[in-house]
Amino acid sequence: MEQGHEGGLTPRESRLVAMEIDGLGRWVFAATAFLIAFSVRYALNLDLPIGFPYITFLPAVIITTFVAGLSPGIVTAVAGGLTAWYFFMAPYGSFALNGNSALALGFYIFIVVIDIAIIHIMSRALHRLAEERRRSAELARSREFMFSELQHRVSNNLQVVASMMQMQKRQINDQDAMKIVDEAIRRLQLVSKIQRALHNPHGQRIPLQDFLNGMVPDVIEAAGGPPGIAYDVRADRGADDIVLNSTQSVPVGLIAAELIANCVEHGFEGRDRGHIEIRIGRTDNALIALDIIDDGHGLDDDFDLAKSRSLGMQIARAFAMQLGGVLTLDGDGGTHARLVFPEAQAEEDVWSEPQGISSA
Repeated sequence: MEQGHEGGLTPRESRLVAMEIDGLGRWVFAATAFLIAFSVRYALNLDLPIGFPYITFLPAVIITTFVAGLSPGIVTAVAGGLTAWYFFMAPYGSFALNGNSALALGFYIFIVVIDIAIIHIMSRALHRLAEERRRSAELARSREFMFSELQHRVSNNLQVVASMMQMQKRQINDQDAMKIVDEAIRRLQLVSKIQRALHNPHGQRIPLQDFLNGMVPDVIEAAGGPPGIAYDVRADRGADDIVLNSTQSVPVGLIAAELIANCVEHGFEGRDRGHIEIRIGRTDNALIALDIIDDGHGLDDDFDLAKSRSLGMQIARAFAMQLGGVLTLDGDGGTHARLVFPEAQAEEDVWSEPQGISSA
């Protein structure tokens, strides 16, 4: 299917509109078409059989109406009809009518009226279509601008809140309270970055691999990870086309951020290096699988995700439920976190508040 171009028309429609002439050029074209039709008909007069007085004038009328418009087309039709009547219909050199000439003239009038009407109607329909598509394009641009401005303002407001909390933190002396504020600031900054990724409405569906590649370094840095921590994000075969829609990006981003921050803060505690592997794939039943694996200390033997009092883990579990998915953690030889959730369709855009976050 051909895509709309400038003016809201397809390339073929744009070429048709571009052929139309405005201003004085319309009448110059009409006069030229008439003179060419008359000259060709006059040159062929002796070679044509009797009964074809309008053979060159009909194409001139059609082309003129198409290129120059309705009025020049009508004038060309009248001029061609009168000229053919006078020069090429018996009795020649007069406007007298007999049965044959009247029949030929009536046939000519019928043909040119039908042709001019059809071409005019098609031309008007084409221009109406162009105008409607132009207005639709303007509305789409306006919608995109408003969407982008909204996302920009939301992102800026979150940054302002994070900055205010950063300033307020200076008055806190309790280390535990300071750590809680730092966690809140990190989460606000992460949501702000996700909002910036949604500036373009076309970007509401974000490639998951690109999304994680852009997010992970910020999360590691915000969690206080040393320079020796490495990571890689890769997609299994057939999973590199996975995208997130606007309702999935924030919860998936926050879940991934909590799991990565957990790797840095607990899995690599007391270490200056480590490796985090982030793998994207699909399960046998076509669900999205996000695996975050580190080579750190692993989980405590009595760790139970369902009973964890960690606010970060509660947030991750709550957002996993909001996605309609399942989050699991395995601590055998490092930590292996796995989030499985359904792939949303493009038209899905319903946000539900995450459930299950209780106070720590």
